[in-house]
Amino acid sequence: MKFDRMSSAGYLVNNLGRLLVEKLRTRIAPLGIVPGQFPALLALWEQDGLTQKELLAMLDIEQATLANTLTRMERDGLIVRKEHPADARARTIHLTDQGRSIRDPAHLAAMQINQEILADFSEKETQEFLDYMRRIIAKVKEAEEPN
Repeated sequence: MKFDRMSSAGYLVNNLGRLLVEKLRTRIAPLGIVPGQFPALLALWEQDGLTQKELLAMLDIEQATLANTLTRMERDGLIVRKEHPADARARTIHLTDQGRSIRDPAHLAAMQINQEILADFSEKETQEFLDYMRRIIAKVKEAEEPN
């Protein structure tokens, strides 16, 4: 049996992800952010003042990756970290005015990309495609869980 990359879900998803990250990078660069910061910003735009642990659970990424991302975001003036009011060991993460001010243009950039890439799909096809991706993500996560 010969491996065909164009019939491989993993290859295609990886290729699509890479292309979309580059498209997003181009669109959000004028805002002073990079794609790696986008998931943390999305979470903080939904709920400001999360702890790093809470943010980590929401984003499902490695702790070291998040720590580095937050350090860069703090350096770039997008967030500040404050002492947690009830837990001296924890710190809460808050958007700065700059971090809040880019929400609408960043959302617009992401929505425009989605519209562009899904333009040839019907509404039904779009929903099916998104459902398939969610199912695959759930299946991969399920396979990663310890027995």
